Amino acid sequence: MKLKILFVDDEPHVLQGLQRMMRSMRDKWEITTAAGGPEALDLLSRQSFDVVVSDMRMPGMDGVQLLGEVQKRYPEVVRIILSGQSDQEMVLQSVRPAHQYLAKPCSDEVLKSSIERSCGLRNLLANKSLKQLISRIDSIPSLPALYLEILQELDSPYSSIHKIGAIISRDIGMTAKILQLVNSAFFGYRRHISSPAQAVELLGLETIKALVLSVKIFSQMDRSSMRVLAVDRIWAHSLATGVFARTIATAEKCERAVVDDAFMGGMLHDAGKLILAANLSRQYKEVLTGPRGNGGSVLEAERQTFGVTHAEVGAYLLALWGLPFNIVEATAFHHIPGRCPHKELGVLSAVHAGCSLEHALHGEEDADNQLDVAYLTELKILHRLPDWQDLCQQAASEGEGHDG
Repeated sequence: MKLKILFVDDEPHVLQGLQRMMRSMRDKWEITTAAGGPEALDLLSRQSFDVVVSDMRMPGMDGVQLLGEVQKRYPEVVRIILSGQSDQEMVLQSVRPAHQYLAKPCSDEVLKSSIERSCGLRNLLANKSLKQLISRIDSIPSLPALYLEILQELDSPYSSIHKIGAIISRDIGMTAKILQLVNSAFFGYRRHISSPAQAVELLGLETIKALVLSVKIFSQMDRSSMRVLAVDRIWAHSLATGVFARTIATAEKCERAVVDDAFMGGMLHDAGKLILAANLSRQYKEVLTGPRGNGGSVLEAERQTFGVTHAEVGAYLLALWGLPFNIVEATAFHHIPGRCPHKELGVLSAVHAGCSLEHALHGEEDADNQLDVAYLTELKILHRLPDWQDLCQQAASEGEGHDG
């Protein structure tokens, strides 16, 4: 089926230009235009759309207000701002309702790839209510201790951008949100950045303060969610998997961008568990504690209950947020790399191996966490496994767990 995309702008010549720009996509996309927010909402009430791309500054109802309404009424719709607006206050307001922000002038390649990547995993989630829930999410909850730590650091008259970057680098939710902002053009930095510490430096102290203290882009995990998961173990496993994946990618002499993405992919690969625990805590608790067949497979229990696993849930949100494709792919396939259509030594293989080795190090070698030997054999890297084990054990013994 064609993607149904609604472009919203009060400038007729802009809408005409977008239609001309997207003409090459007419076999894949069905494009509709609206001259403002009210017209867009009227169209949405009468037909379904996959994506809304809106200008920021429009009379009557601006882009932030429009996407806020779309988020409430039609949460499954992908929400993108396309604007030349540089007013800091309006950009800050757009951070929560928009999945991505694209700056005008925007090339057709950037616009096409942003829309396609955002919608690339939509078929993974057949459950409409789950798709709506995930699309509505604007933050992944953080560990309460780290959440309080970041608030205290930002509130201090001596707050340090280096310390702030270090705190964010230790938290799954904060890392994902910061990467969303810099991998899109919210603050003019649309570029491939995989390090939260680098992202924080680019955004600057005052912007980070405004985002966290005023816009409240971070949230802390509540007690009911924490009773579902062994959260300390999830965080420790995610950090260690990031370190192991980076260690493996480095050992295989991957490019620096791949090494950085491997660390972030490992850090974020279990984000779906946090999403399920925070938003569907009762059902997810039953998945984790209830009786299971097939050798006690949590993945199978997740699929029976939700129609998908935590891997696909996490990947869906990260794709909506515009994170690098390598990281999204590694999140989606970290348990089943052999099903990934791209077979190459890279972020996915490093994250898969790092995740499995970290579980093995803690005696958690169940069916869900086994290495895919056939996949590693196909890539002709299975013989490297003993070296990876030694290097990862060395990294663990050295207590690495920080974003370098």
